Amino acid sequence: MWIGSSLRGIFRLASFLLLTLVLLPPYFLATALRIRPVIRWMPVVYHRIVCTTLGIRVRVMGRRSQVMPTLYVCNHVSYLDIFVLGGLVPGSFVAKAEVATWPFFSTLAKAQRTIFVERRSAKTSHSRDEMMRRLDTGDNLMLFPEGTSSDGTRVLPFRSALFAVAQLRRDGRPISVQPMSISYTRLDGIPLGRYWRPLFAWFGDLYLVPHVWQMVCLGETETVVTFFPPVDIDRLGDRKKLAEHCYRQVSAGVQSANSGRLELLPPLDPAGA
Repeated sequence: MWIGSSLRGIFRLASFLLLTLVLLPPYFLATALRIRPVIRWMPVVYHRIVCTTLGIRVRVMGRRSQVMPTLYVCNHVSYLDIFVLGGLVPGSFVAKAEVATWPFFSTLAKAQRTIFVERRSAKTSHSRDEMMRRLDTGDNLMLFPEGTSSDGTRVLPFRSALFAVAQLRRDGRPISVQPMSISYTRLDGIPLGRYWRPLFAWFGDLYLVPHVWQMVCLGETETVVTFFPPVDIDRLGDRKKLAEHCYRQVSAGVQSANSGRLELLPPLDPAGA
């Protein structure tokens, strides 16, 4: 059994690396030539193939906002979130600055035009300005307002300062903000409890390379992503109230998915995410 899981891990990693090496050059070329349809949709296709390669089956609840741009606000559990969410939403991520120093992953992040947020106050305004510029040009952004990843069992408090970009107005209207939650719920059809969730959640002092190897050797994984109704800062009053509203929605989504109570979540729209 150990040999079988190791072979699975080797195959998945080799397939992932091969796929990345094949698709990166044409994507960089499209970026240089500013071919926007390729820039927008090629990462979505790439991330969906990666999820299939890694044995991740994504169940989508609710309906993704069709308004562009939209600021998507989600909890953060693992590096796998990038592949799962990137396969559902055409847009760029907002990540902590440390990601820019990670081998290999930093290349993928920069290819998708990730905005890196510095924790030092002197650098925060620059990151906020870049987020507002992207939204103002019509790009979707995906934000992890916890500021770090969690154990997947609960959602950490949201940092309201990161919601300041929601004050941007385009054509006289506020930016659409859509709360969304992500949960890793099953392994080979068996519900994951608090004890087994760290097989996929990467947080705290866990080392990246051993965690990745352990994860790719596992079986089929189910992930539940829930899109909640979009809101905006005008309807809620200010960024703090907006952050609180998104936190409540995302927390409820995580708890419902982890407990298997999918009937409490917004139903899947027939048109898909």
